[in-house]
Amino acid sequence: MRVLVADDQALLRGSFRVLVDTAPGLVTVGEAGTGAEALDLAARERPDVVLMDVRMPEMDGIEATRRICADLPDVRVLILTTFDLDAYVYTALRAGASGFLLKDTPPADLLSAIRVVAEGDSLLAPTVTR
Repeated sequence: MRVLVADDQALLRGSFRVLVDTAPGLVTVGEAGTGAEALDLAARERPDVVLMDVRMPEMDGIEATRRICADLPDVRVLILTTFDLDAYVYTALRAGASGFLLKDTPPADLLSAIRVVAEGDSLLAPTVTR
C-alpha cells in the first residue's frame, strides 16, 4: 500500500515515514509540508492513503482533503491531528476523509488504520466517537 504523508512539521513527517516504511506491505511515496504540496503529490503519485494533518500553511488539510477526494476518488485520506474538536471531525468527514485519528494514537493502531482505510472502510478515533 502506497502512503503519502502530509504534515507541516518535518520531524513528524519523518517519523511517520520511518513508521510506514518499516511496516510490511506499506511504503511512503512522498512527503508534503503544505496542503498545496499534498494535492500536487497526490495527483502525481496516486497513493492509496494520504495521512493528512489539519493545520498546514497555504491550504489547510481539510481543503486539501476536499480537493483530493473530488479529483482522485480512489485515494483515501486519513486525517491525523492533535485537535479532537467536533468541528474538525465534521468538516473532515464532509470533505471526504475516510478516517480521523489523533496524533497520540499508538503506532500499531496507526498502521492498522492505514490498512483499514486503504481497503475502503472508515475509521474514527475512539475519543472522537465519545
